[in-house]
Amino acid sequence: MGLIDLHCHLLPGLDDGSPSMETSLKLAQEAVADGVSHCLLTPHHLNGHYVNHKQDVIKATVAFQEALEEAQIPLTVFPGQEVRVSDRVLPALEADDLLYVDEDGHYLLLEMPSGGVPTFARQLVFKLLQHGVTPIIVHPERNAAILDEPSILEAFLEQGCLTQLTAASYMGTFGKKIEDLTTRLIEAGQGTIFASDAHALARRDYELNEGLAKMAREFDPRLAEHYRRNAKRLINGEQVRMKWQPLKKKRRFWLF
Repeated sequence: MGLIDLHCHLLPGLDDGSPSMETSLKLAQEAVADGVSHCLLTPHHLNGHYVNHKQDVIKATVAFQEALEEAQIPLTVFPGQEVRVSDRVLPALEADDLLYVDEDGHYLLLEMPSGGVPTFARQLVFKLLQHGVTPIIVHPERNAAILDEPSILEAFLEQGCLTQLTAASYMGTFGKKIEDLTTRLIEAGQGTIFASDAHALARRDYELNEGLAKMAREFDPRLAEHYRRNAKRLINGEQVRMKWQPLKKKRRFWLF
């Protein structure tokens, strides 16, 4: 088995990811070239722009898998969603309109608005945990509020959330500040997995394998393998725990 990508936007025409089946197949080829063998397809859901109902995503995933097989692209895909924090999440859960990382519904990809962290987000996390669902906070390193005050994330880790860091963030694709925060989160054990968050947009190429290789060099090959195995554990619905610590304070150098 190759790499497992638990966050990508390869389904055509559902969100700001791929606009066409042709593009989707090209992205799939890039994923395979990057060492990926399995993808969780995660179009945006309930984010104010896109609503991708469970059954629609399942239907689109089946069609995409058939297209992959016809094109002889060796990629296995599963239906999922990237669910935005909102007051619509719990009603969607109760209406069976959410797709999870695993078939048994233990893990959910949960996205904060890019500009900040809503005041009700922790209450939503509490309610999800009460339902037996562990939120995986996606790309926290790119959230504007967390980027400015990284300790905000720790309240969610204390509740029991996991995190998905974006490999491209660690590779510097989104700039030095995001790369630095991603590195600090890894160092503090505040990351659980890497994913691609691949879109058909500039700066959203597949860098999953490169990110893991960089982690092996800069930290430890065993840590990179731990991230790989965590992705497999999550999609199988197995227990994943984090051993994290608060971020080290950044040193400040003053010139006199």
